[in-house]
Amino acid sequence: MTNSDNFDSYPPLFRPNPCVDHGEHSPNPESEPGPHSDSEPEIPVVDLGSMRENLSKICREWGMFRLVNHGVPVELLSQLHEHANKLFALNFESKQALITTPILYFWGSPALTMSGNVQQTGPCADSLNWLEGLNVPLAKNSDFEYQHPLLQSFRSLLEEYGKHQTRLAKTIFSAMAEDLNFPPSKSKSYLSLPTGFMRVYRYLRCPMADRRWGIGSHTDSSVLSILHQDQVGGLQVYKNDKWLDVKPIHNTLIVNLGDMMQAMSNDNYISVKHRVRVNKEKERISIGYFVFPTEDAVIESSRYKPFTYPEFQAAKELDLKTVGIKIGLSRFRITGNGTN
Repeated sequence: MTNSDNFDSYPPLFRPNPCVDHGEHSPNPESEPGPHSDSEPEIPVVDLGSMRENLSKICREWGMFRLVNHGVPVELLSQLHEHANKLFALNFESKQALITTPILYFWGSPALTMSGNVQQTGPCADSLNWLEGLNVPLAKNSDFEYQHPLLQSFRSLLEEYGKHQTRLAKTIFSAMAEDLNFPPSKSKSYLSLPTGFMRVYRYLRCPMADRRWGIGSHTDSSVLSILHQDQVGGLQVYKNDKWLDVKPIHNTLIVNLGDMMQAMSNDNYISVKHRVRVNKEKERISIGYFVFPTEDAVIESSRYKPFTYPEFQAAKELDLKTVGIKIGLSRFRITGNGTN
């Protein structure tokens, strides 16, 4: 068990006291249809060296795949997770004071708009995601020097890992753009490597794991996302009206397509729904990379009104504030064209 009794590292709302009686609360109001399933099929596997062989079919039918032969050193992945565990094990107040810029510390929501300033009316963290995390803008990370040796070492590891992520994103997107027959001008603007950032998540141990979520059902807003998870498990993908476990397999990465790629592909590719379950006994570390179009790239499709990513993001933020959920691509869909 990670940090077996180190609850001083947890945000106060997630510590055993006063929220030890969570079992009295109603079940998590997850509204997604369909049961959870541990059974096959497992998500498809793509070899980076021969990815064009089956990538098109997988992007159309799954929107998620397991990447092998990706070229990221195993030692680097191990060091990243080791350093993440050490950083997250620091006292909560220390993390808030230490991790401020350009790496930012947040908790309770995967969105930075809900970071450490989150306000909670009840005594317990009923509506929060059971996580804490670090947001790492790659474009700003490389030039910053931290005084704390652990944070400086972690920054260097993230910089090295970020270079591998941009390499992978460029290679994967190039194959997708070829499959979708994007003109060169669109290929160049639809993926902007300088927009890439990473989020390092620690999903906290939760005494009512059947009633709370690490992250609830959602789609990513990115073009594509690349994830490395530890061996604890908890990631699930929605496929054929069932939730399937995305099992941890050593030295593999998980790639999923986001809303931008679905719109760019005219709904031929899937922006896949996924979620993260929490665990009663173990914490879970995952490191995600997200990349977007250029700010002025106009996403054009016969199924959607033309829009840019900043317009999409502004609509998403407004929906979160006014109706409490992300509506996403539906805001821009042309009426009468149907859904995938």
